[in-house]
Amino acid sequence: MREIAKEAGCSHTTIYIYFKDKEALLQELSMPPLLSLFEQIEAAIAREADPDARLKAISMALISFCLVNRNMFDLFLNVKAGRIDEHSPGMEINRLRNQMFGKLADNVRECLQLSPQDERILLSARVYYYALHGIISTYAHSEESAEQLLERLQVTFLHTFDVMLAGLREMMRKDPDR
Repeated sequence: MREIAKEAGCSHTTIYIYFKDKEALLQELSMPPLLSLFEQIEAAIAREADPDARLKAISMALISFCLVNRNMFDLFLNVKAGRIDEHSPGMEINRLRNQMFGKLADNVRECLQLSPQDERILLSARVYYYALHGIISTYAHSEESAEQLLERLQVTFLHTFDVMLAGLREMMRKDPDR
């Protein structure tokens, strides 16, 4: 709150005139960009028929969003985050975060050809998301612009997605009952 107030040129207590609490400020700052990301994810799903291509498009949308918004991505995705498997989170931002994770999980499920009731979906989607988060975190403090990073590393990112899917598929093949 103090950093925001400093940037705004006011006292940190002034912010509370406009926002009830930190959660209200979080919602106000985060919802418009996250809704835009959600629309990008929906567009990628609608555009790509092949499950692997769709998952790659979703993954690139998330990485691009976070690199473009790297000074705020932690706020958008992690601050006050609830459980991803919670069905009805109280905060609107967590409902949206969970919907986005659900889209990712649905696409991981399709790529792995799992039934909708398979308990391995959540496990696999989490592992896949951890890899995405690792990519994002690696470049969060880079001096290169998002455009430069994406141009230089897109092939590496796409390869990472292939490796992750191959590893998850191999795990399913080795232990189909797990």
